[in-house]
Amino acid sequence: MKLTHSLVLLMCFLLSFQACKSPENRSQHKTTYLFIGTYTSGNPSDGIYVYSLNTLSGSLSKVSNSHNITNPSYITLSPDGTHLYACTETRIHNAGSISSFSFDSISGQFSFINKQPTDGENPVYITLNKTSKWLISANYTSGSVSVFPIYPDGSLQPHSQLIQFTDSSINEDRQDSAHLHSVVFSPNQDYLFAPDLGADKIRVFTFDSLNSKPLQASTSPFFKTNPGSGPRHITFHPDGRYAYCNEELSGNVSAYNYQNGQLSPIQRIASYAGKQNEYGCADIHISPDGRFLYSSNREDEHSITIFSIDTSTGLLTLTGHQSTLGLHPRNFVIDPTGKYLLVANQFSNNVVVFNRDASTGLLKYTGNQIIIPNPSCLQMRTYCK
Repeated sequence: MKLTHSLVLLMCFLLSFQACKSPENRSQHKTTYLFIGTYTSGNPSDGIYVYSLNTLSGSLSKVSNSHNITNPSYITLSPDGTHLYACTETRIHNAGSISSFSFDSISGQFSFINKQPTDGENPVYITLNKTSKWLISANYTSGSVSVFPIYPDGSLQPHSQLIQFTDSSINEDRQDSAHLHSVVFSPNQDYLFAPDLGADKIRVFTFDSLNSKPLQASTSPFFKTNPGSGPRHITFHPDGRYAYCNEELSGNVSAYNYQNGQLSPIQRIASYAGKQNEYGCADIHISPDGRFLYSSNREDEHSITIFSIDTSTGLLTLTGHQSTLGLHPRNFVIDPTGKYLLVANQFSNNVVVFNRDASTGLLKYTGNQIIIPNPSCLQMRTYCK
């Protein structure tokens, strides 16, 4: 019998909790790390930063940073937290690579392992499957997807698949060709979804981790979004029944019923508080309890939109907007407990920490923020130490 996605998540949480509480670990404590990816203006620099989060006050303390790395603009962690992967050499003409690092949760230090070219320009998003055997990147400028096998030591092999698209859509300035903006696994990891901003499509692949070419076009290879909408990031509800995709060019969030690789639209709702000449939805996340959805808005508003989720229907209701206290909130993250929401304001060079009210979903500034040059991606994980 297949376990439901919610039951799998619950089991993983219980196993993690028991690991921290097991006899051999009772003397250890938990440390929550914040990992920050940045743009380095196209030059090798200290591009990835690690901070520890004080879970009582919301304050951040620097632990370590990388050296001699170029534009690590998007980062992600392996499922077990022992490795970090970064999109590197982004926004550099005819370039783009993925870099791998090992991470020591005791010291908070990480070490470079290796780097592989994507053969697709400007990788902007990466994801790993649950066994850490495959890494997949969305290459924005060239409109392609690269698939990398991963060795047991966390190092990357050369890509085994490079899937190219050439579609376009109605916005001549932004949609002249395909622009893959994210790659996200379905709850059971049997499908991969890839919003294509340039083609107004959410592309759908089947995924088979045992196949040397694990991505294949689904029988329904894409879902067509509204013309000119520019789908960017997609996320799935913890119960596995709903998906939500923000649309960079339209400023909307679209809600879908989800089942067996199929998306069925149920709602389209504005993320911005007011009408804009141009929109710039960026990131989207759901609270750990599944009750609230958050979407970031760049351009003039520089805000986080808060929606409540009707878990019986998947429909969204606008709850409020919160200024990010900075410019261009490209990315944000909710800490594993759901207590804090942290925002990376790329153009004002700050990462801001907000308290999250679990009952209302609303955000309140904690008074804590750090200065980081051009922060573009945030990831968090709690470790037993």
